[in-house]
Amino acid sequence: MGQAANLPCRRGETYVTELYEWFRKFIHECPSGLITLHEFQRHFCDGTVGRESAEYAEQIFRTLDSNGDGLVDFREYVMAISMLIEGSAVEKLRWSFKLFDKDRDGAITKEEMLDIMQAVYKMSVAAALTKPNPLTAEECTNRIFVRLDKDNNAIISLEEFIEGALDDDWIREMLECDPNTVKVERPFFEQSLG
Repeated sequence: MGQAANLPCRRGETYVTELYEWFRKFIHECPSGLITLHEFQRHFCDGTVGRESAEYAEQIFRTLDSNGDGLVDFREYVMAISMLIEGSAVEKLRWSFKLFDKDRDGAITKEEMLDIMQAVYKMSVAAALTKPNPLTAEECTNRIFVRLDKDNNAIISLEEFIEGALDDDWIREMLECDPNTVKVERPFFEQSLG
């Protein structure tokens, strides 16, 4: 809270109405105007596959919490959702990079990538959200690292991440966050994402 609002630049009455609806739903679900990790996990996990999605929910929350205060306010929420719905491929990949860069040091290690991949796999398998992937989380992580770590220094930089994903459809599909792939039933996310 207390941040200048730099909301998406879409114009028009429809967008204002949509933004108002997002705010109304946000305040209905989170009367304080803030979402804690516990509240986020409860909504996300109840709406997806239960405890199987808790690890992934925590990483999404951490990425939504752009100022690192342990809370997600409406501005942080709407900026991320708007970008994921309407952002360019590069914008979505920048956001995805933050999701994978758990320690926020500007690079993704194989361990960080594997942690997220395992959480996504666990959630996806439990919910049958995606078509079965013949690769395990470990194989997928290794394959991504072979293709993206161009300088072979055992980390993926933001530049390597974006360039590699833009040049490879399989990698982009694996790394780019798409809100349409998360099917939730709870009002908070279902109505906000689509």
